[in-house]
Amino acid sequence: MATLTLTKDALESTINDKPILIIDFWASWCGPCLRFAPTFEAASEANTDICFAKVDTEAEQELAGMFGVRSIPTLAVFRDGILIYKEAGALPPAAFDQLITQVREVDMDDVRRQIAEEDQSGDNA
Repeated sequence: MATLTLTKDALESTINDKPILIIDFWASWCGPCLRFAPTFEAASEANTDICFAKVDTEAEQELAGMFGVRSIPTLAVFRDGILIYKEAGALPPAAFDQLITQVREVDMDDVRRQIAEEDQSGDNA
């Protein structure tokens, strides 16, 4: 699957429609972003069951702000509509592959249980 260019208007539907979504926040003037781009593209071609999306932080400043992006590249990963990973920094291919493997292995029932427990403890505060 080729990478998708993600905009603010398509964000919610993309998060909700894709079981796994990996977003790369980047800019054309960013050297590390440009060096990471081939790794991201290769991963998108090797993992066709995952949606890989790119957000140009210059064109989509509001979207980058919604995610609190302070440095680029930044990766954000959603699984079943839940943000499970967000970190700045370009990953080498092996580390990116390892991240994808870990994302696939996350026990989403456990994640939902933890979120529910946090919500309940927040209600009691």
